[in-house]
Amino acid sequence: MIHSLFLINSSGDIFLEKHWKSVVSRSVCDYFFEAQERATEAENVPPVIPTPHHYLLSVYRHKIFFVAVIQTEVPPLFVIEFLHRVVDTFQVRSTNVGDQLPTGQLSVVPWRRTGVKYTNNEAYFDVIEEIDAIIDKSGSTVTAEIQGVIDACVKLTGMPDLTLSFMNPRLLDDVSFHPCVRFKRWESERILSFIPPDGNFRLLSYHVSAQNLVAIPVYVKHNISFRDSSSLGRFEITVGPKQTMGKTIEGVTVISQMPKGVLNMSLTPSQGTHTFDPVTKMLSWDVGKINPQKLPSLKGTMNLQAGASKPDENPTINLQFKIQQLAISGLKVNRLDMYGEKYKPFKGIKYMTKAGKFQART
Repeated sequence: MIHSLFLINSSGDIFLEKHWKSVVSRSVCDYFFEAQERATEAENVPPVIPTPHHYLLSVYRHKIFFVAVIQTEVPPLFVIEFLHRVVDTFQVRSTNVGDQLPTGQLSVVPWRRTGVKYTNNEAYFDVIEEIDAIIDKSGSTVTAEIQGVIDACVKLTGMPDLTLSFMNPRLLDDVSFHPCVRFKRWESERILSFIPPDGNFRLLSYHVSAQNLVAIPVYVKHNISFRDSSSLGRFEITVGPKQTMGKTIEGVTVISQMPKGVLNMSLTPSQGTHTFDPVTKMLSWDVGKINPQKLPSLKGTMNLQAGASKPDENPTINLQFKIQQLAISGLKVNRLDMYGEKYKPFKGIKYMTKAGKFQART
């Protein structure tokens, strides 16, 4: 009957939601917000609001709207009566809990307790992006996308209200928020406004899939050749920085599954160490940090099985790497502000890009 239930406070914040069957996007509440703006008083919001794909039925109790999302026609009074029962259940449970818990533990913000105190007040945010890409043998990008998260460590006294703004928020696509984020303000201003939980939490996750917006931070030059009726093959790869905004690429590892016909490899790295397992045919090269003035390379020969035909295709090169203080999407925090408290906290933003499934075809 009821597909989803949203609890909305008098400020227009969705602070609690429950879904049955499947998740209904918060954007469905936009129809409710429009009706709320047209109404002169909260009590005048229509109890039944039709949308193109749903019906929104609501009751207003204790300065909170209880909004049910219905996908099929049902008797409205039946749903409204059910919502009143839900409110009564919440009221009874909160009263019982209030009798049992010590003073100072309950809060109007469900994810944050009252009475939080710190000697050192600090708020730190990590913007971490993981890039997945497939590069063809000519160096052109076949596919590329970025999965990103913003993780927070917030240790602030009292009940702070934070806003986080970006230089280029339109980059973000398919965004998923922590329940503390005021979705309505993000939709209208592209600003993250929230009362944070205490401690560590994930503020949001996002996706950048527009290929023209995804910069490729590394390139691979390769010369891998197999000859028919020859027991030797040539192997040569070089790794270098491409679009890194001058940041250093570190923690570089190259892994490649060689063809079955390769018996052994005699290679010399210009830096780092390498291993080749003749049983699994797995080549691994621990490169480390890339110096743009002296690009790392791995060169040598492959011993091939006598009489074996040339492999159908060359091996794929898989890369792992990380780049500190860079979000490869170009996302950048503009400013972080705090309201509701008078002290000045320590604030910090860190960026990191790392490889996800990053492949170069040869």
